[in-house]
Amino acid sequence: MSTRREELTRVAARLFAERGYQGTSLADLADALGMQKPSLYHHIDSKEDLLWEVARDGAEAFHAGLDGVPADAAATERIRLALRAHLAVVAAQLDVATVFVREWRYLAGERRDRFAAERRRYEERVRDLFREGVECSELRTDLDVATAALLFLSAANWAYTWLRPGAHTDELADRMYAALLDGMRGYATP
Repeated sequence: MSTRREELTRVAARLFAERGYQGTSLADLADALGMQKPSLYHHIDSKEDLLWEVARDGAEAFHAGLDGVPADAAATERIRLALRAHLAVVAAQLDVATVFVREWRYLAGERRDRFAAERRRYEERVRDLFREGVECSELRTDLDVATAALLFLSAANWAYTWLRPGAHTDELADRMYAALLDGMRGYATP
């Protein structure tokens, strides 16, 4: 990808995060880049091209974060590390994370379907962590895995609204993990 295209994608992510996809015009993008609106078409076919790139980058970053969680760790440790990874992505790529959580809905057709499939795959990977915790008796046996994963993702995804860019997130993730897991351990055997 050319340097100018990378800059365009970065600026689009920022504007989509600040103003929303629908609230950002191609003229806004051109102004932010110091170029004429027709010049944008040398780099993109449509504004949705930029939304697709930013949303896809977000999906890749969140999956890469989960990929970095050691498969041989205990299930509850993997949940803690997954939460750390998720918050680290949000802090490091706040604009991209905002688009991943909120603005992707404006994708259309095949792109929307592909993105939704990646979101579902990520959500299923998080559910699997809780499922393994139950199966290994690290979490309570009556835990509703879908609800636990939803709670994890809701707390972690909402961070885009209050987390500062570049914030150190490990300690925060560990505190969130403790609050989340204390209610799930119940009568599990350590």
